[in-house]
Amino acid sequence: MQLTGPEIAKRMKPRLFHKTPDIIITPFDERCLGSNSYDLHLAPQLKVYKNTIPDGMKPAIVFDKNKRYSMRDWFNDPWKYEDYTLRPTGYDIRNPQYLINPCDTKSHETIDIEIPDTGLILSPNIGYLGSTLEYTETRNLFPYIDGKSSLGRNFVLNHHTAGRGDDGFCGQWTLEIKTLYPTVIYPYMRIGQIYYEKFTGKRKPYDKNTASHYNKQSGPTPASPIAIDWFIRDAMQK
Repeated sequence: MQLTGPEIAKRMKPRLFHKTPDIIITPFDERCLGSNSYDLHLAPQLKVYKNTIPDGMKPAIVFDKNKRYSMRDWFNDPWKYEDYTLRPTGYDIRNPQYLINPCDTKSHETIDIEIPDTGLILSPNIGYLGSTLEYTETRNLFPYIDGKSSLGRNFVLNHHTAGRGDDGFCGQWTLEIKTLYPTVIYPYMRIGQIYYEKFTGKRKPYDKNTASHYNKQSGPTPASPIAIDWFIRDAMQK
């Protein structure tokens, strides 16, 4: 059962036998509270995986509303653009030289990007790690985030399967941002909504789970290496 906006606000207040409220959202503004969700905002930092950026290309372009853009603007200098026109496969992210290995820490080395107030153009060829400006804590509820309808109608994806949170999660939410077209984003723009649902059963809070990777995360947080559970293979072979 999903919480309404007024119920979200109610759960942010300590209750009789609970000194810590079920929901903490910082910063919080009543104007961002919806019918059954709370609007979240984009923090002004992004990260991209270093190995996914072709040499000589920019991971993003600072937006100037008075400028007319072309493919050349994705390159750091005209020589790199000329090289791109002669051998485009060398700059194509489908080229295996730009692979990500989810189980290898080296694949998760990142480059930091600051989003200026004037805006930043994202490339449809690159995945970006962003984060919510809001820090949240959730207890006794199941939180999850999703994009706003206006975000979807601009073909911006704010999470890439990782929109579901956990009872007990505390931290900013890392966003896996992808665009269909070159798209301008701005710091503090509304980037999504957080929802809360009730659940049944004994609690296993995220912040008490020793296997949790991302509790108390701050800012865009790169992936932890995905475990390969060889014990599953061994069990299958018995």
